[in-house]
Amino acid sequence: MDFNSSITPGFCPDCGSILPLLRMSGNVTCYNCHNSYSEAVFGTMEVEYTVHFNSYENKKSDRARQGKRRKAGGDDDEAEGPIVSRKCPKCGNDKMSYATLQLRSADEGQTVFFTCTKCKFKESENS
Repeated sequence: MDFNSSITPGFCPDCGSILPLLRMSGNVTCYNCHNSYSEAVFGTMEVEYTVHFNSYENKKSDRARQGKRRKAGGDDDEAEGPIVSRKCPKCGNDKMSYATLQLRSADEGQTVFFTCTKCKFKESENS
């Protein structure tokens, strides 16, 4: 099929709808008019992206900051929230800090996240 050069790459030449992403093999089919086209309909269009979420560099700098805080006088028992009497299932310590979040629907209870003040073991409980 010969495509007109005035058509914008990534759009259906017949109806003008945005075409779905091209798969590794096969043609692309327009969701609107159901016509099928080869990869030539995309022209030389390329898509490139980079995800920096939880990258190695971010984790490394976070660990360095935590290490500096501990050396500056912070102790390992530094709490991440209010302290409660709760036994850690990993190390047996009897003090854990907690934080709550509403992860489920509003008519259900909160999720409570407990963190051991000694070994930093984390567990959650749906209340």
